[in-house]
Amino acid sequence: MGRFWAIMSRDLTLARRQGADLAMTVSFFVVVVVLFPLGLGPTPGQLAEIAPAVLWVTALLAAMLSFDRLFQQDAEDGGLDQLALSGLPLAVVALAKALAHWLTTGLPMIVLAPLLAITLNLNTEAYGALILGFVLGTPIVSLFGTVGAALVVGARRAGVLVALIVLPLTIPVLIFGTLAIDAAANGLPIRVHLLMLSAMLAAAIPLAPLAAGAALRQALE
Repeated sequence: MGRFWAIMSRDLTLARRQGADLAMTVSFFVVVVVLFPLGLGPTPGQLAEIAPAVLWVTALLAAMLSFDRLFQQDAEDGGLDQLALSGLPLAVVALAKALAHWLTTGLPMIVLAPLLAITLNLNTEAYGALILGFVLGTPIVSLFGTVGAALVVGARRAGVLVALIVLPLTIPVLIFGTLAIDAAANGLPIRVHLLMLSAMLAAAIPLAPLAAGAALRQALE
């Protein structure tokens, strides 16, 4: 566990020092959401209708901006080889990096989402579903992103490849996250949608690091 926390702390320290990457992700999320009210004009009903999809789609695209850097720097400076020789399973390394990625991208978006929902005139009754959906959905995105990043280690145009790999995997997260907000806004039950997100998270926590670890071993060979 000590080495697990050391890897996660190292990634968090690097993210703090390279603040431009974190700022770019958060700024993209904020700017794109804010552009919708400016583009559509004073149409509160229309904004409220598209708010769930806008928030989730923008969050997914913002997360994609940093996936290609999860393992790329370690692969270039030899850090990945050292991690492989440390005795720590590569699946655990992938899990630590996924957690660090969620703390630097998913967590800020969870905090910002309710504030941005105000600009989209989202029904106040849907705020709980919005927050719960992001709490359950953003870790899944980070875990899937770790798999995609591991598959493209050493590849050219890694950012484009990661997006092509990860975006199809996140479609169920987008669907159930959006449906949960829509249901809450219309006074309908949201339990089924949140349970689906919970089930996906429960499956992704063990399976995604194993897949990422296998991809990293292949890349090192």
